Amino acid sequence: MKLLVTGGAGYIGSVVTRLLLDAGHRVVVLDDLRTGHADAVPDGAELVRAPLRDAATVLTPDAGFDGVLHFAGLIAAGESMVRPELYWDANVVGSLTLLDAVRAARVPRLVFSSTAAVYGNPVELPIPESALTAPTSTYGATKLTIDLALTSETVAYDLAAVSLRYFNVAGALVRPDGTRIGERHDPETHLIPLALAAAAGRRAALTLYGDDYPTADGTCVRDYIHVADLARAHLLALDAAAPKEHRIYNLGNGSGFTNRQVIGVVAEVTGRPVPVQVGPRREGDPIALVASAERARSELGWVPEKPTLHDMVADAWTFLRDRAR
Repeated sequence: MKLLVTGGAGYIGSVVTRLLLDAGHRVVVLDDLRTGHADAVPDGAELVRAPLRDAATVLTPDAGFDGVLHFAGLIAAGESMVRPELYWDANVVGSLTLLDAVRAARVPRLVFSSTAAVYGNPVELPIPESALTAPTSTYGATKLTIDLALTSETVAYDLAAVSLRYFNVAGALVRPDGTRIGERHDPETHLIPLALAAAAGRRAALTLYGDDYPTADGTCVRDYIHVADLARAHLLALDAAAPKEHRIYNLGNGSGFTNRQVIGVVAEVTGRPVPVQVGPRREGDPIALVASAERARSELGWVPEKPTLHDMVADAWTFLRDRAR
């Protein structure tokens, strides 16, 4: 297929692009490189440096695209609570502009990068896709808005849409030829790369935002998924997308780890202490998010190949050290 990947110069988008190319697809990446990296776009993909709002210049009716995988957007839940206007503009206005272009070009299928943040503080764990959606952050609310928009698009038109609700993504793609694609956010907001940077001495300390949550050790609980496992689910979703249907799948491993447990695994993998300081809670952070991914397993045939937190941290650590050489 000929596919457009928005945000394909970012962490997850670039890994998915690599797997799409490996599967024989033709890929065009649309990214303005505000947060992405041109050198993360794999060889073989065409990079169009442009904002999401210009998607119609690429998705023309005669361009022959078979699908879109939509990753572009802002992702920091904490930031979304202090700069909400940025998130409504980038994640909602930008995505609706993309949907206009998809509709005009008659692109038949779209896979959307959604999030577990749509669930807020769930009443049951693990969380099924049927759970109440009540986001506690602006970030989660913007993603849920586009999930709802996709449902409307599939009802009104022939679009085949799939939303993949990610839990916490970690690790790096490690290929047989030694190529590695990993997390390079600036500024970084995710726990594992921050903890690794603290262990490597690249930051004075890791800040834990809150240690008074009603959990085993007072810190938030999250479900982690390896980026390579997550990326494979996108290829399966492309194949499973059906006209006039909006399918939604959670992607996680069904195991919850507190932030302090994650720090313990980082110390174990690196063989180094992780200096920690405790800060106040961040607005919008749910207490616990753990996935039920049974629907993805049964309907997509998706089975994680690297389900252990140790493997995710080890691959991320290898990526960090390689980049320091």
